[in-house]
Amino acid sequence: MAKQALAESTASGPVLLDAMSALSDRAHDVITRLRATVFAPGEQKIVDLRFSVTKAAEMVGRTAEAIRQAEADGRLPAPRLSPTGRREGYSLSEVNHMRDVFGTRPRRGPDDPPIVLAVQNFKGGVGKSTLTCHVAQYLALKGYRVAVIDCDSQASTTTIFGFNPDIDIDDEQTLLPFFRHGGEPDLKYALRSTAWPGIDLVPANLGLYQAEYEAAARLRGNPDALDRLRRGVESMAGDYDVVLLDPPPALGMLSLAVLRAANALLIPTPPSTVDFASTAHFLRMIVETLEVMQNHLGPRGYHFLRVVATKVDEGKSAHTQIRDMMEAVFGVDMLSASLLDSAEIDNANVQLRTVYELTGPATKTYERCRNNLDRLNGEIELLVRKAWPSHRPDLRRLGLG
Repeated sequence: MAKQALAESTASGPVLLDAMSALSDRAHDVITRLRATVFAPGEQKIVDLRFSVTKAAEMVGRTAEAIRQAEADGRLPAPRLSPTGRREGYSLSEVNHMRDVFGTRPRRGPDDPPIVLAVQNFKGGVGKSTLTCHVAQYLALKGYRVAVIDCDSQASTTTIFGFNPDIDIDDEQTLLPFFRHGGEPDLKYALRSTAWPGIDLVPANLGLYQAEYEAAARLRGNPDALDRLRRGVESMAGDYDVVLLDPPPALGMLSLAVLRAANALLIPTPPSTVDFASTAHFLRMIVETLEVMQNHLGPRGYHFLRVVATKVDEGKSAHTQIRDMMEAVFGVDMLSASLLDSAEIDNANVQLRTVYELTGPATKTYERCRNNLDRLNGEIELLVRKAWPSHRPDLRRLGLG
């Protein structure tokens, strides 16, 4: 009946509301079946990454022998065994427990600021959510405490972290109540754990779009309302090392609030002339917007700001030429590693996952993509650590300061 309704409406004239509704229902059914397949059992996302003792030792910063000795003397539990009695490796939670036992888990010092990192560009389709999710999961693998705040009503980041925005997330569980007049006093109400140890999420759904109107209503005669998100982030950031903000791809109230809430910025930019021009306009708009907000709200600085080349196909000469031009223009304000356009990212997206969640035999394509992601995120991690005074002596000793 749905196909018939659509066919009849398109054949006879304008597409009617019932036909559009049928399209929405069919798309929703596909997503539901996909989630049931990928996130089974119970349609809940499961991240069951397992690390060998050799890999765990590398992650923890101790030898495999030190881990086995700690298991033997009872400081660490033994890993899970298969029905045949073989070690199945360590989970990320177990690796983090090892880090805690050995004192090697990375942390910002008590006087170090939480890094509130916005992945910001006013243009859509630049890889913003892809970058946000991979940065968050890389930092979690390293043992950092991470919060992700999805500020985009498209909710791509929320979906990748295992939630169906249309079913699992009520409007009251997003940022929307926080922006209502007389609404929630802080953001702790919206934080929820994810399948990833060490990552909490403030989710989004389509209803979050109403927050644009709520924020605009608050702003009338009260420019201080633009700092409400900043204060909300500060109310919960003390429990984390890094807070990631994924804003909407538009210059609206939420995007302006994100600019004020963040203390670090990544600007993803694909290597095309159109996207480069868009980023140039975006930077000019940022400067003009921040100047206006600074006049009303006071200065707001960033620990770092970096342009990131995204969706780069190194097999295309046009991509490498434009990336080289971007490097010449932005210099040290651009990350040296790029987010490559990889089939592995596409394959992971089909499964509503990231590359860091893929399991199974590692192909050369996967290893290349994973190494690229690790290089890119390693640069970001270094920028984060450089912003923490307590880390600077160690970085200088390593020649990274």
